[in-house]
Amino acid sequence: MDSGGTSDPYVKVYILPNKSKTYETKVFRKTLNPVFNENFKYQKLLSDIKVQLVISVWDHDKMSRNDAIGKIYLGCDATGNQLRHWADMLSNPRKPVAQWHTLLSSEQVDTTLALKHTLKIPFTNKTF
Repeated sequence: MDSGGTSDPYVKVYILPNKSKTYETKVFRKTLNPVFNENFKYQKLLSDIKVQLVISVWDHDKMSRNDAIGKIYLGCDATGNQLRHWADMLSNPRKPVAQWHTLLSSEQVDTTLALKHTLKIPFTNKTF
C-alpha cells in the first residue's frame, strides 16, 4: 500500500514449471478495488496437463521494488476451489471460465508448490 492509503495493483500470470509464458495486466493507479476484467489464452496440449497456472497480484512502486499482495495457483496439484476451477477450464476448452479466489501469501503458494514438486509420495494400491 502506498503512503496515501491506496495501491497501484496489477496481475502477473505465468505457467510453471518453466515460466515460459508470462502475461501482465495494466497497472490500475491509486485504488484498493481494481476491476481487471482481462483474459488471456493458453493453447494447452495434452502433454501440458501437469502445468500449474500461477496468478499473482502486485503493487507497482516507482521508487522501490514492487510488493507482492497475494497469489494463487491452479492446476492438477491444487485443492478445493482452485482445483475445481482448473477442472472447469479443462472441461470447457476455448470458453472463458471465471471464478473468484481468495489470495494467499506469496510465501504460502511458493512453499506449497516447492513441496509438491520435491516430495514424491509413492502411490500404492493395497487393500486393507
